[in-house]
Amino acid sequence: MISNFVIRERLPQWRESLKKQKKKIVFTNGCFDILHIGHIDYLNKAKSFGNILIVALNSDESIRKIKGLKRPILPQEERAFIISNLKSVDYVTFFDEDTPEKIIGEILPDVLVKGADWELDKIIGREIVEANGGVVKRINFIASQSTTKIIEKILDLYRN
Repeated sequence: MISNFVIRERLPQWRESLKKQKKKIVFTNGCFDILHIGHIDYLNKAKSFGNILIVALNSDESIRKIKGLKRPILPQEERAFIISNLKSVDYVTFFDEDTPEKIIGEILPDVLVKGADWELDKIIGREIVEANGGVVKRINFIASQSTTKIIEKILDLYRN
C-alpha cells in the first residue's frame, strides 16, 4: 500500500485543500521505469520549486502505447511504491492518457516541471498552467542516463 497515493478522481478536492493551506504545488510526470540517478536529481530539483511535489506516473497501458509492448519493465504499482518513497515526492498518482494534459488541468499546479530537453513551446500543459497564474520550469539533466541505456547495457552484458 502506498500511503501518499492520490486517486485521480480526488485530485480537485485534494488540490483545493492544499491551496487553502497556502501550499505551492509542483507537478511533473513520467514513466520512471528503472529508477536511476537522473530521475532522483530531476525530482529533487523539481521539489525545490515549491512545497508539494506531485508525480503523475504513466500507467502501464500508457507506457505500452508510447514505448511499445516490451515496456514498462517494472509494473505501475512497483514504480509508484519506489517513487512514493523518495523524500522529495509528496504524492503520486497515475494517468492512462498518452499525454498529461488532462491531469494537469485537473491539478492546476503552480509550477509545471519538465526536462530541459523539452522546448518551452512544446511542453504539454504549459498553456493551462500559465493561464491559471502558474509557471513552467525546465531542468537540466546531470547525467545522460536513461532507462533505455540501462536496458541496452544489460542486454549487451548478458548476451550469449
